[in-house]
Amino acid sequence: MVSHVDHSEHSVDVVVTEYGLVDTRSLTPRQVAEQVIRKCAHPDFRDQLWDYYQRAVKERGGHEPHILEQAFFMHRLFMETGDMRVR
Repeated sequence: MVSHVDHSEHSVDVVVTEYGLVDTRSLTPRQVAEQVIRKCAHPDFRDQLWDYYQRAVKERGGHEPHILEQAFFMHRLFMETGDMRVR
């Protein structure tokens, strides 16, 4: 992760997982995040993802809210415990 990446939000039109799909065309980055969590994320992780997203919106705001110091929390948890889920 880096503090800034130039990218086009128009590079992806559809996100598909085994849990659902999201047509990202005409959606803002925040709307895409909300739809991906709601429709495409594994059910075991949706609450954790909502928590991170809502805190990022509240604490940092912006077009694409991030909390950089917490962005890899689930990955660190996996490295330490072998599971990404908060118990």
